[in-house]
Amino acid sequence: MPKTILVTGAGSGFGKAAAIGMSKNGHSVIATTQVSSQVTPLREEAEALGLKNFRVQRLDLTDPYDIAQAQSWDFDVLWNNAGMGEAGPVWEIPVELVRKNFEVNVFLPLTLTQGVVRRWVSDKKTGKVVFTSSMGGLFTPANWGTYVSTKHALESIAEALQQELAPYGIKIQTINPGAYYTGYNETMADNPFRWLNDKTHFTKRSDLRKGFDDFFATPEGKMDPKEMIDRMIEIVPADTGKFRNVVPQTIEDMLRAHQLAAWDNRI
Repeated sequence: MPKTILVTGAGSGFGKAAAIGMSKNGHSVIATTQVSSQVTPLREEAEALGLKNFRVQRLDLTDPYDIAQAQSWDFDVLWNNAGMGEAGPVWEIPVELVRKNFEVNVFLPLTLTQGVVRRWVSDKKTGKVVFTSSMGGLFTPANWGTYVSTKHALESIAEALQQELAPYGIKIQTINPGAYYTGYNETMADNPFRWLNDKTHFTKRSDLRKGFDDFFATPEGKMDPKEMIDRMIEIVPADTGKFRNVVPQTIEDMLRAHQLAAWDNRI
């Protein structure tokens, strides 16, 4: 059945491509962007594609008025896709940047979600909430700890919500992409270099840059995003499916092995 789907972070990357794909498949999409300047270009692109069921709105999660407005809209699926990331050594990153990352990736999506599901429960409306987590929601590589800790938090919140909201007919899912090449991870890897200082920090800029570059040079660090986008187009509107959706399968296999090995990890 066609759904009405609210997508946060639809101005670029996964959110934009999947929102367009779901609209092409007959769903009504409310595609929201954080930045006002993205609204008109996305509207024009949707018009050029002939999408009649594609509405574009600004939704800056840091603006409580934007959140309140979005909570009043009528839709069947809330896809919390917007996010940002801070990278770099956890033992040296400024704590205010950690706090900001949690604000954007955890607290603000939770604020939006609480208002939506409370209205659904009050109106006796069933629905679904999807969170874009990450492969990093299930393991923690060095120098990515700040960002992936926010995704670990989302995993716990989603798991709790699934149990708490099941009696009301509200479904919860996570999507856990691998390191697909959308520009998101590459931009995140640039973030530490605005504060990391060879004169005051122990971690050297050149060493950190080499570590990031070496990862992005591997096949696992630069995967074609089309596979993930196609899966998102299927997962987000679906009435049934897995609670956790890791893509691709090779990453799911790696994460399963990592979690099993964690029981024998020694200091």
